[in-house]
Amino acid sequence: MLLLDELDGQRLILLQSSFAQSSLPILRHLVSKNAKRKTFLDEKPVILDLLDLVPTYNDDWRGSQGQILTGLENEPDTSSIDVVIDSLDTLLSDIGSVQAVYAFLRSVLSLISSRSKPSRLILHLCIPCPLTPLLTSTSFFPSLAHLISHPPEILTHLAKEYLTFPPPISPEVKFWSVFIPLSERDHESERLVLQGRGSGNPEEFVVEIILRGGSDASGRRKGVQRTLEGWNTTKGYPMPLNKLTSLSDLWKRKSVEETAPDPTQIMSFNLQLTPSQQEARAKVPLPYVLEGQTQSQQQPSGAIFYEPDSADDIDDDDPDEDLDI
Repeated sequence: MLLLDELDGQRLILLQSSFAQSSLPILRHLVSKNAKRKTFLDEKPVILDLLDLVPTYNDDWRGSQGQILTGLENEPDTSSIDVVIDSLDTLLSDIGSVQAVYAFLRSVLSLISSRSKPSRLILHLCIPCPLTPLLTSTSFFPSLAHLISHPPEILTHLAKEYLTFPPPISPEVKFWSVFIPLSERDHESERLVLQGRGSGNPEEFVVEIILRGGSDASGRRKGVQRTLEGWNTTKGYPMPLNKLTSLSDLWKRKSVEETAPDPTQIMSFNLQLTPSQQEARAKVPLPYVLEGQTQSQQQPSGAIFYEPDSADDIDDDDPDEDLDI
């Protein structure tokens, strides 16, 4: 699967949820995939109790940024680590400043990038969030794996209202030109899911994968790569879109070549010639030579012979005086 293969080589992973669809199943999968059972016989665990670090909960409140940065600096450089922040919205609410949160995340990402072993920063937010344009810009980090969760109803809506189906049924250029503007309007997805226009399937959703930088299997990637995959929460792994039960009706559509209707069949009168009419038309001499036919093979053409009589005016000087009216 593209989703699982590409995320292993990314330093920055951004999961984006909305009120219509959550990305937490993907986050749980990433955490459980890399969680290894370890014994503490040869390791000394470090426990950070941050349960009391809630603003206005106690008078001795302080931010957790310092402890997190100190823990990263003290982590041995001999192993890979994953730093997971499952709610940037809560972090922003606690700190209260977009600039402070951005600076903190830059510091965390700088420590992760400087490690000799491949490590990752996994972030999760729920839109609308003011941090989204800052974290997706190249100034924050050149490479990015941006995963956006969408309800399956948005693809059904596109197929029904815009006659635009997912690739390969529809061309990619046509599909993305319609899908991206619609998916960026959050109220449309919420209306489709929350107002009963789609029954919904909590076990399945669609993941929009945007990959920037890094490298693919061939070792290179040009520009930004965008694709769609399905996700099954029960099985806990991605799958192709055509395997999703909620989108099964879309893939039953067969591309049938439509032939143009005969315009003579929709007229109220008959334009067809009878056999006798076709025979009479074939006997009409043509004023030109048919292709591949010599002059000797032509049908005899008709001629017009004119003989003036006494009533004709043949006086060139005064033609009107000799006319008999």
